[in-house]
Amino acid sequence: MMVQVTTTTRPRPVCILGLGLIGGSLLRDLAAAGREVFGYHRSPSTARSARKEGFEVDSNLKETLARAEETGALIVLAVPMPAVEGLLDAIAHETSTCGITDVVSVKTPVMDLVYDKGLEDRYVGGHPMAGTAQSGWKASQRGLFRGAAWVITFDHGYHPEARSVDELAEADQATLGEPGRAALSPTGRPEVSSRWLDVWSQVAQLADSVGAEAIPARVHVHDAMVARVSHLPHLLAAALAVVGDNGGALAFSLAAGSFRDGTRVAASSPQLVRAMLERNARALVGPVDEAIEILTDARERLSATPPDLEALADAGYRSRVRFDARSGRVQGSVSPVEVSSRPVLRLRPGAPGWIRTLVQAEGLGARIEVY
Repeated sequence: MMVQVTTTTRPRPVCILGLGLIGGSLLRDLAAAGREVFGYHRSPSTARSARKEGFEVDSNLKETLARAEETGALIVLAVPMPAVEGLLDAIAHETSTCGITDVVSVKTPVMDLVYDKGLEDRYVGGHPMAGTAQSGWKASQRGLFRGAAWVITFDHGYHPEARSVDELAEADQATLGEPGRAALSPTGRPEVSSRWLDVWSQVAQLADSVGAEAIPARVHVHDAMVARVSHLPHLLAAALAVVGDNGGALAFSLAAGSFRDGTRVAASSPQLVRAMLERNARALVGPVDEAIEILTDARERLSATPPDLEALADAGYRSRVRFDARSGRVQGSVSPVEVSSRPVLRLRPGAPGWIRTLVQAEGLGARIEVY
């Protein structure tokens, strides 16, 4: 299936609030792509470091937001979840026209705040599935998002009548099995403003500018999926690191690739990991239960005579092969280039049935090409 976003919207300037690994890397990539981009970081020393490298960065939030409003910039929240509310308050107070997106790894609590502050008509959520175990401006780099999935939410377009996350959930339940119906007017067009459509298009263009692959998903669907493929791996990596450490000095002396790969994300900032996992606790509990069930079964099979892990080893291998096929990796290939095998979707924001197509794309895990 081919669905393409066609938009004549001129790219707006981008204002990035927070210049850690993700925000800093986004600043570097957008500047390299020729986009007008400027940023804010609360640390004057970080702002100075960025300016020394030639970037337009300030540590004065009010002045940065004044520039964003004057230029009609798309504002990107690139801060940890605990800092989001304060920035949304500042945005609501200092700006009235700027579109808003974010790169926070959990979407439901952000959407909660957006509704609480009445900013839903200006907001489209985002989440680039990219990063390293390092953090801060010094860890930022060019090319971090190349080929990465960049989630773009569309809840306000799907249920423009909702005024809270709870209302979103109720509306989703009411339209279960009828994709997009609640978001469509009698003419077949979504009942959303041209401003929200513009913000949605701007976020899609943002992802395209840094070489990412835009993938549509609603907030609760996103949170359920990242609980499985991002947050659970952080939890298991931490547990694996502790078990290895409990083996003492010899265990670490013998540890090689499998331990290093399996515990890589355990080196992430504990504060950031806690904020990410605890904010998505409700969605994470189910995958944790699944993992415990699988490990419990493995323990029983290891205790049997003779031990037998054939089923788990085969199932794990097949699952990994499916992941490699989906991500374009070829087993044994030495090429650093990966060709995405995600389905490509083409559509025009605001066209009849476009929300219905986004729901279908969500189910397929399809990417969107912007041209």
